[in-house]
Amino acid sequence: MTAVGATGELESVRVTRILRDDIVLGRRPPGSRLVERDIAAELDVSRLPVREAIRTLVAEGVVIARPRSWAVVREFTQRDIRDFAEVRESIETLIFALAAERHDENGIARLRAVHEREVAAAREGDAEAARIAAAEFHEVVAILAGNDMLCELIDVFATRLRWLFGQHDDLLAMADEHRVLLDAIIARDLDALRRLVPEHLSSGQKTAERRLASENIAI
Repeated sequence: MTAVGATGELESVRVTRILRDDIVLGRRPPGSRLVERDIAAELDVSRLPVREAIRTLVAEGVVIARPRSWAVVREFTQRDIRDFAEVRESIETLIFALAAERHDENGIARLRAVHEREVAAAREGDAEAARIAAAEFHEVVAILAGNDMLCELIDVFATRLRWLFGQHDDLLAMADEHRVLLDAIIARDLDALRRLVPEHLSSGQKTAERRLASENIAI
């Protein structure tokens, strides 16, 4: 029987969410061991939901399962970043263009609210909150695109994308880039978006490459 927490959330879902956020926000760095017993004690749950969470994160591509040993947080390479960047540019440029064509007032209000939250967190220097809001900005744009197939494609590698491209340090610069994209979506300016989205994603790719290079030097 699957355990349910006090909030009504399945324990396995809660543990997965916590571990996923720990990984993509850098609290559990690449190579970190995920020991079922220790995580269960830390989160005050049995080992079963921890085991289920680890399986989910293996399927999402951010954890490596090692037979007869501990699972570990995946260590990505520069090749991984380039491969994902190529796929991401094609898909997200289309997503932003469709969002510009199909958005409504409620959708724009939701996108504005997310961006305002990102800006506020960036101004306060709250990197974690700003990064979460930045990721949500892209998620809301995907919803505004109104294409279930594209959302399914994004879901396949969403966690890896958040880890690879979501740990930017210049919080205000990222929020400003999102403001420019938001303005173009509101104006339904497809030509601008087809230019701006690749530039925006290229900036994220360079940041990811620098971060990975610095982590390798530190090792």
